[in-house]
Amino acid sequence: MLDVCLLGTSGMMPLPRRALTALMTRYNGSSLLIDCGEGTQVSIREQGWSMHDIDLLCITHTHGDHVSGLPGLLMSMGNSDRKEPLRIVGPKGVRRVVEALRIIAPGLPFELEIEELTEPVCQIQGKGFVVNAFRVNHTVPCYGYSQVIERTGRFDVERAKAQDIPLAFWSRLQKGETIEENGKIYTPDMVLGGDRKGLKVTYCTDTRPLPIIAEQAKGSDLFICEGMYGEPDMQKKAKEKKHMMFAEAAQLAKQAEVGELWLTHFSPSLIRPDLFLDEARKIFPKTKPGKDRKTVELNFEEE
Repeated sequence: MLDVCLLGTSGMMPLPRRALTALMTRYNGSSLLIDCGEGTQVSIREQGWSMHDIDLLCITHTHGDHVSGLPGLLMSMGNSDRKEPLRIVGPKGVRRVVEALRIIAPGLPFELEIEELTEPVCQIQGKGFVVNAFRVNHTVPCYGYSQVIERTGRFDVERAKAQDIPLAFWSRLQKGETIEENGKIYTPDMVLGGDRKGLKVTYCTDTRPLPIIAEQAKGSDLFICEGMYGEPDMQKKAKEKKHMMFAEAAQLAKQAEVGELWLTHFSPSLIRPDLFLDEARKIFPKTKPGKDRKTVELNFEEE
């Protein structure tokens, strides 16, 4: 089970009922946070979730509306007696920005492990999941992220018994470990069936549409994508500022064959995103407007 919460949906500046864009997911006791705009920790508290379990923070880019909530978040984590390191990943320049913001959040009781991404596509190992980072096209270096939870094949008890595999090795083989004992090698494929469908969530904002976005979002259960503008007369501005229209996000969702599309990172001028969904839904019917603390529980397919 993967819990997903879109903590904020505003681009550029927060509004009274719209915090700046951020996403949080929870899986098996570990939390992933993507971006940390102003208001992020307030949204986490209002959702009733905990900041203490955030192990990995992925920053899309270093514009203020995506990192301005970081000092407050770090201070709250410190005040809750956190001791475990926090890993922060982002594009080139994120180290300088985080260290500058720490000036107003000094004396943290935990370490920050900061990693700058430089390759067009790279993989980040989380706790029980992986995050695939992919570079997109904004005015500064910027990445989108896909959280992927893989699911191995079902353990076949009868096959394990038929091959006289010791019971003590079963759980280790189920976790993908190869075991050598008394000159005999036991491999996971001896007891596991074919891989089963896992879970995938892709988050992408502040970019023009690119083929790599559809490629990386392919087959996502949920695709959360920037819809900065919905009004038809904003196409020129979207191109100039390197943002996306609703219809462009919908086209990417269609190409990627995702389960559902949530639009986010709305322009402050876009007060009623729902009024501009018709064109996007003609392209991809399962297009929905994001809203602060919009939440979904994603579950593995039943067999």
